[in-house]
Amino acid sequence: MPVPLSILDLAPLVAGGDVGDALRRTLDLARRAEQFGYHRYWVAEHHFTPGVASAQPALLLGQIAAVTDHIRLGSGAVQTGHQTALSIVEQFGLLDALYPGRFDLGLGRSGQAKKEALRETAKHAVPQEEQVVDGLLIPKPFSWAPIFASKRTALASSLLQQPGAESLPLDEILDQIFALLAGPYTDGEGNEVTAIPGAGADLDVWLLGSSGGESARTAGARGLPFAANYHVAPAKVLEAAQAYRASFVPSSSLAKPHLMVSADVLVAEDDATAQRLAVPFALWVRSIRTGLGAVPFPSIEQAEGYAWSSADGDLVADRVSTRFVGSPATVAEQLRTLQRVTGADELLVTTIAYHHPDRVRSYELLAKEWGYPFPVDQR
Repeated sequence: MPVPLSILDLAPLVAGGDVGDALRRTLDLARRAEQFGYHRYWVAEHHFTPGVASAQPALLLGQIAAVTDHIRLGSGAVQTGHQTALSIVEQFGLLDALYPGRFDLGLGRSGQAKKEALRETAKHAVPQEEQVVDGLLIPKPFSWAPIFASKRTALASSLLQQPGAESLPLDEILDQIFALLAGPYTDGEGNEVTAIPGAGADLDVWLLGSSGGESARTAGARGLPFAANYHVAPAKVLEAAQAYRASFVPSSSLAKPHLMVSADVLVAEDDATAQRLAVPFALWVRSIRTGLGAVPFPSIEQAEGYAWSSADGDLVADRVSTRFVGSPATVAEQLRTLQRVTGADELLVTTIAYHHPDRVRSYELLAKEWGYPFPVDQR
């Protein structure tokens, strides 16, 4: 039996559309994904991004839960540096109270934590060249250093936290989250408080990461499931998978490592049609890589009218070359390669297209090729 397929959605805006359009399309896609048989439906958290409407995962997940029946829902990922453990637990505790047993609390580090980790990694970095591992392309890594150092990033960071606030280390905020979920939360003097809603919530906690750094190691050490980003950081996916497994310690909730790996995909009836629909993707990625945040997804005509420079091409090369585009058979084979090389227990696919019916059709064709609907163990 193939490994389960799940969906990561950004609630993307398209050129000429607005936030309401994007969110209504997400609700429609979630309903359709449930019909197609997908295992999970996760939404991302992005801020100050003109082309992405999924800034508040918990709010959006509540809307999705109201229009679906059973598909598992989650965050990919709540950025722990931007809010307290209590606010996270209350939000997802509320969701679980209304729709019991359906939610994954996917957690990631904020941009500030990533920036600090980037500085540390750069001190010991070994140059990595493009390679093909058993059929899977592992490109040269992209450096986010200029974007993290930009004034725009600094402005965004200042608005995402209260003045003077400092993000807790990942281990510390996890300790608080698990203590609040177990409830009551007790200090060293025996005083206690209980998160209402939140205490006793039936949530599966995940960590997400783009390298073999703190998130991967912490997920392993705590016996948590881990999601590695091939679609965001394809150069580091094998490093992330290895670090997670190497650090894994069985927990009460997980006896062995459970790894999910993400991928950008676009499926159409044939390879040529898919390649045509995929044309705007490079221009969209360029907007991200220039530090301005993803623009509303361009039309094919807009993308074809852009005059590319060699520098532009270098900015997007790793993302474009690792996107799986083609017919159902073509993309399914590429996903099987990704699963085989990483050893993933699940795959998390994300698709953006200018026209909503093309996006829905992509997921439908892939689900049929993958053999859905078939029964999966509902974690």
